[in-house]
Amino acid sequence: MTPKELKAQYRNERLAARDAIPADERIEMGLAMAAHGGDAIDVAPGTIVSGFLPIRSEVDIRPLMARLRERGARLCVPVILNRSTIVFRELVPGAALIATGFGTSGPGPDAAVLDPDIMLVPLSAFDSTGHRIGYGAGHYDRAITRLHQKGLNPRLIGIAFDCQEVPSVPAEPHDVRLDAILTESGLNFVSEAIG
Repeated sequence: MTPKELKAQYRNERLAARDAIPADERIEMGLAMAAHGGDAIDVAPGTIVSGFLPIRSEVDIRPLMARLRERGARLCVPVILNRSTIVFRELVPGAALIATGFGTSGPGPDAAVLDPDIMLVPLSAFDSTGHRIGYGAGHYDRAITRLHQKGLNPRLIGIAFDCQEVPSVPAEPHDVRLDAILTESGLNFVSEAIG
C-alpha cells in the first residue's frame, strides 16, 4: 500500500470513528479540551490564534477559543477562497458569519485578514509524533507554507478526539508536523517549540 493509499484508509477509518461519537458526548469532549488547553496554551495579549468553527462531526472548540480570547488572544478562523487557498479572517464578538464554502462559515470579506501565531488545526487522523492527516485538500499545508515563506513560524496544535489516533502516519515531504495535539484526554506536546 502506498503512503497516499494508507493515508486515505486512515482518513476514512478515523473519520468514521469520529462520526460515531454521539453529539452530546462530542460537546462534553469539547468542554474537556477547553479545560485542558484553555490555560495551558501559551498566549500573551495580542497573540493571534486561528481556530475553526465546527463542520460535520468536528469538535466544537468555541469554548476553548473563548477562553483564549479572555486571556488576550485575537481570534481568526479559516475562510476558503478557492480550491487551493484559505485565509484567516478575524473573528470578533457579534460579527455576522457567512457561508464560506465546503460547508464552512466565517466572517465576511470586510473582516481583517490575519497571520496566526498559533494555529488550532482540525484533522482526520494523527500519530503520537505529531504527524497529521488532513481532509485531503491540502489547505492547511499550503497556508502554513505561505506563512513560512513570509518568515513566520506559527505554533501548530492539532485538534482531534482520542479515537482519531493511528499508530503511525506515513509522512510525506510536504507534510508539516504539529507541535502539540489537544484531545479530550489532554494537551500533549510533541515539539520542544512549545512544550
